[in-house]
Formats: sequence, C-alpha cells, structure tokens
Amino acid sequence: MGITNRIGFDNDKYLKEQTSAILERVNRFNDKLYLEFGGKILFDYHAARVLPGFDPNVKMRLLQILKDKIDVILCIHAGAIERKKIRADFGITYDVDALKTIDDFREWGIDITAVVITRYQNQSPAKAFKNKLELRGIKVYLHYPTKGYPTDVNLIVSDQGYGANEYIRTSNPIVVVTGPGPGSGKLATCMCNLYNEYKNGVKAGYAKFETFPIWDLPVNHMVNLAYEAATVDLEDRVLIDEYHLKAYNVKTVNYNRDIEAFHLLKRIIEKITGGESMYQSPTDMGVNRASAGILNDSIITEASYQEIIRRYFRCAVEYAIGLVDKDTLDRMEIIMNNTGAKVEDRKVVLPAREAAKEAEKCGKGNAGIYSGAAIELHDGTIITGKNSPLMQASSSLILNAAKHLAGLPDKMYLLPENIIDSVTHLKKDILNGKMVSLDVDETLIALGISALSNPAAKMALENLKLLRNCEVHLTHIPTPGDEAGWRKLKVNLTCDPEYSGKSLFIS
Repeated sequence: MGITNRIGFDNDKYLKEQTSAILERVNRFNDKLYLEFGGKILFDYHAARVLPGFDPNVKMRLLQILKDKIDVILCIHAGAIERKKIRADFGITYDVDALKTIDDFREWGIDITAVVITRYQNQSPAKAFKNKLELRGIKVYLHYPTKGYPTDVNLIVSDQGYGANEYIRTSNPIVVVTGPGPGSGKLATCMCNLYNEYKNGVKAGYAKFETFPIWDLPVNHMVNLAYEAATVDLEDRVLIDEYHLKAYNVKTVNYNRDIEAFHLLKRIIEKITGGESMYQSPTDMGVNRASAGILNDSIITEASYQEIIRRYFRCAVEYAIGLVDKDTLDRMEIIMNNTGAKVEDRKVVLPAREAAKEAEKCGKGNAGIYSGAAIELHDGTIITGKNSPLMQASSSLILNAAKHLAGLPDKMYLLPENIIDSVTHLKKDILNGKMVSLDVDETLIALGISALSNPAAKMALENLKLLRNCEVHLTHIPTPGDEAGWRKLKVNLTCDPEYSGKSLFIS
C-alpha cells in the first residue's frame, strides 16, 4: 500500500475539539473575540500532506459550524499588491488570491464582512485594487503603518497609533481575521479594532488560531520541523515557549517570531485593556487543537519527513530561478541534514533520473535536452516517462500513468498522429514558438479531443482523477504549460533545479 492511502488524522474529532476550544475562548471575553487565523483557511495542502487524512478545507467546515456567530475580515498588505507577490500553490498573486478567497467563502455560504488593505501608503496598485473591490460592493478599509511601532507603546496605543485607523464595524461575537499569507497585517488589524472596542467600553479579547507549529508536540517532532522547512524563507524556528514554561512549568512550543514579539504584544494588550494582560505566554494566545486529531504518530512522522524533502526541492528551484537567496537554501540544507533526510528517500526521484538517462541512451530528447519524470500511484506503483521531439517528459508520464490505470497496453497510442501534428504546426509555424513538443496542458486538451472518437482515450481520460495527490518528480524545472497542467491534476510535484533548455527565454 502506498503512503498516500494511509490515514493519520481524524477530521471529525479535530472539528469537535476545535469548535469547543474557540467557543470557550469567546465566553472568556464578554462574547467578543478577535480570532487571528494564521496559515490558510482554505486549501491547506501543507497540512493535508503532513497530516494524512486532514481535509484541506476542514477549517472552512469549522467556520460553517460557527457561521451564525462570525464576521470575517480579510487583510492584504499593500506592499504585496505592489510587488505582485505569488501564492506558490496556485501560481496567482496575493491580490488575485484575495478575490478568489471572497468567491470561495461565498461558495461556502459565508460573506466577507470587509477587506483591509494594511500598511497603505498611497501605492497605485493598492488604490486600483480598492476601487475594483468597491465597484463590486465590497467594503474596503485602509490601514496605515502604525506610528511608534515597535518601540513606543504609548504612541502605538493612542489615537495617533492604532486609533488613527478606521474602526471596522462588525456585529457578531467572533471576528475572524485572515489574509493570503504571512505579513498580511492580521495582528495589527486585530489590535486596532481591540483598541477601538475598549474605547467604546467593549472588553473584547484576542486569540490566535494557527495549525503549525503544533504546540503540544516536541520541538524536534517531524511535523514541527516540516513547518520550519515550509517557512524557511521567513527564518521561522520552532522553540520552547519559555514564557509558558516559566508561568505554568509546562513545556510547550511556538515559533520564534511569536516568542520574540510576545513581550511587546503583552505590553500593548495591557495598555489597551488598562490592566493585566489576558495572556502569560504565546501559547496562551492559541486555540489550536490539531493534536487532538492525530491518530497515528508514525504515519504523520513519515509524511512530514517526505514534506521536508519536497520543500528542499522547492527551495532549490526557487534559488535557481532567483526567488530566494543562498542563505535560504543553506538553511534548508541544514534542516535536511538535521533530520537525516536524503533526496533519494523520495521514491520518485531516482526513477525519474533513470528515465532521463534512458532518453539520452535512446537519443530521443529534444534539442539535446533529455528529461525524465516519475509518478508514484496510490498503490505504490512507479510509472515513468521521458521526453521526445513530440512530447515533453511530463506529458509522456501522464499518458503512461493513465494507460496503466485504465489497464491499456503500454504501447497503445492515445493521441492520433494528426492531432499531435496539428498542434505542433500551430505552435511552430503559426505562432512561431520554439518549444513545439506537447506540454501537459496541451496534452490534456488533446486527450480530451481524442476521447470523443477513441474509447481507449476516453478510458484513460476518466482515470486522470486517480492521479490526485500522487507523488511526481521531474528532472527539470517544468515549463509554464507543464506547471499549469500538473497544478490542475493536483499532484505533489517536485523537480530537480535544472532548466529544460539552454534558452534564457522560452516562447
């Protein structure tokens, strides 16, 4: 049995305990709680990978249970809009992700109460984004950089600091504050509204809901190390929460940024409330009950080990294409060394590399480039593919895997020669493209067309859905068409940090 079929997490048990923990926290604060949601509410694929069985949308199911008690505020950093920051798992910018989030929430029956553009400094792209939202009837607030932050608490907690930002009006006891990624300004938004609530005589509270690191697992648990790997660009490290240990003599963990910021946050909260802080440690602030859903520690340990290797490949590729610096890659290599992880422990890596060698041996590459690809199906079977003048390795792999799943002969052709020739003619002679072999996106479309007249192609097409969550490795960085196609198939994709051609620009 492949590891992807093994379940290590119980969503129902988690939902029950998590809902109870949030409601208990609301009751502590006069029925008004600002709940900062760290990580991803929707499509939390990292959690699904390290906690096999975890529903990527389980947090949305949680909000559905509470939907009569919540308002939702969506934060987005003006600088992220300006820089066109990308969310890696969807390949879309943060501002587009914010629009997608609003649509996704609506599909779950929950409306976004307001969007807050944080640290706004008159950036033109942020202005345009605000106009776009308001034209669609969405309430938008502008929050500016907080004066005095982080050194002058008296200025931060004043009408010139938090009070300079407009109060976001909400009507329900739980205010969920979320954003498309780290640095969205969620905490500042919570504190601004908390300041205004106390000014108006409402003794509201604050809490944080973040799945990782899991506070009641050890520092060096593989799940927490996988979190470090996932946030290596942010330099996050999982540490013992010394504040919690001192206050309660209980060993828990948190990440360095929350621990480092706690003393300041505690002083800010005390200044807002005019009394003792509601919390004695960063762990106190959290309401996460992820550990309640863990059924099998060995399964999640192995899954997290594999995630660290996937993150290493992603980091190496991001370094190769210039998205991260050498220090980030060095930190990732330290995590690999500390966990004893080797790239060869990812079962699809060596078969993909062997497929590339086979392509070279047969002389069936493309413009002198020989690529290989491999997939591990859910039953543990490894299928490979290699590139040719007509088809990229990824496309070959998908057709080979689909044939295997449909019980079709390996040598059977699923795509008629006239369709391949027609697409190649379009790319080369009509559109003047240099990459004429079929990429994944084009192969999927061609297979769909072929299925209209070819029963075998139709059988293969129907089996594509069985590739979801399978492990895939490529020996070269995928082209945009390959990457888009793999993303639609929802596989766990890694690749070697090698370019698929000598050209610096591919059309």
